[in-house]
Amino acid sequence: MDRSPGVEGVTDEHLVARSAGGDRTAFDELVVRYGPYALRVAARLLRDTALAEDVAQEAFVRCWSQIHRFDSRQARFTTWLYRIVVNLCIDNKRRREPEPLPADFDVMDAGATAEEMMESNERVTALAQALKDLPVRQRAALTLIYDEGLSGAEAARVLGSSVKAVERLLARARSYLRARLTSSHFAESDRC
Repeated sequence: MDRSPGVEGVTDEHLVARSAGGDRTAFDELVVRYGPYALRVAARLLRDTALAEDVAQEAFVRCWSQIHRFDSRQARFTTWLYRIVVNLCIDNKRRREPEPLPADFDVMDAGATAEEMMESNERVTALAQALKDLPVRQRAALTLIYDEGLSGAEAARVLGSSVKAVERLLARARSYLRARLTSSHFAESDRC
């Protein structure tokens, strides 16, 4: 989508206000600015590009229909958008069973030995499985903090919780991942 004349350089607050008044051009600019962010968050949480595209699109449909409710004094537009995306992802995960990683999922170094490639594949597979098995709110906290670079306070606003609650989500997620990856490493070394 190309930028429409008259909206480039306009602040998010003004675009939101104009959108709330029914200005479709202003809302289109918000989609251009933040569509990639919504898609990236959804893709990281859902691990399915097509589903993430649907969620990002639905998030913007909801934004458009509820833009009059948004209060820029309470939060930034991106915080509100992320919260909508995360909630849609949580709803989606509750409705469907997680899918396994594709068989061709590969992050190998071209110069790696066969043994290094096997170890790397096992680590990637173990990590992917451990991440998939995390509760979606813990995965959302990890994504918002580590992948999106949000502060604890921003992530708390997105998740609709307190900073302490986000810290607990992160701590539980890290603890689970550490235990899961350590136990999978020991299980593999016991087989040798």
